[in-house]
Amino acid sequence: MKTSLVIINYNDYEMTKRLLLNVKDYKILEKIVIVDNHSTDNSYEKLKKFENKKIDVIKNYESRNFASGLTMGAKYVIKKLGKCNIIFSNADIIIKNEQDIYMLSSNINEDIGIVGPVISQHGEINRGWKISTPFQEILYNLPFVSRYFKKKFLYYNNQHYLKDLVEVDVVSGCFFVVSSDLLEKINYFDVNTFLYYEENILAKRVEKVGMKIVIDNRVTIIHDHSITIDKSFKRIDKYKILKNSQRYFVKEYLDANSFELLLLFITNKFSLFLLYIRCFIGGFRK
Repeated sequence: MKTSLVIINYNDYEMTKRLLLNVKDYKILEKIVIVDNHSTDNSYEKLKKFENKKIDVIKNYESRNFASGLTMGAKYVIKKLGKCNIIFSNADIIIKNEQDIYMLSSNINEDIGIVGPVISQHGEINRGWKISTPFQEILYNLPFVSRYFKKKFLYYNNQHYLKDLVEVDVVSGCFFVVSSDLLEKINYFDVNTFLYYEENILAKRVEKVGMKIVIDNRVTIIHDHSITIDKSFKRIDKYKILKNSQRYFVKEYLDANSFELLLLFITNKFSLFLLYIRCFIGGFRK
């Protein structure tokens, strides 16, 4: 099966360049596509200089929405290669060797539609998580105790990851491989959220068509987490985006009832109020 790589860039030329130099000679990659996701700097112009028969650089003029960039890249690759496996990657990823790509891609079959690696990020390990219920999402909004409930409900215990391949509800969106057939079945990505809950939404779409999402514990990818987005959004603005995405996911994909949506709204507003207070006190102390 042909394999391609789609890299999403947003104001992150140096990281994208590093990843491109990391993988450009990998023989398994038939095509590398960089989607510049409406950058406000000159990333696109700089990256265009790397174009050749294998590397294409395209620009998403309409949106910085991550899902929009993924969809644009996927459709472009499928048009070029036809049926294939597509690896989606953030710019701030480090891949240890080409064999890791072979291993991840080889897991895709009629039952398994998405494969993620173990993600190493600043000393922490991310190996996927569970889809929550509406009530659990409400609990995650509660100040001071949200971490407890996330640990209790959101994450798998270590015993879950003893085998080479393990099924999970959701994999991290920073790096994963998916079959083009699956993408066409689920009509690509939902562009109605921004920054948050995109992986959960993808997982629910995959669940609907009856395919599996797995983690390959033999492969570890380094997420050298970039702070480009953090520089672009203030803390409160990011929190509002998070909660808007949460509400959309809970309403549209978890089929929450009106009472659950009301509780979600109340806990959102309460936690936002406390965040305003913390930011005010922090600014006052300075």
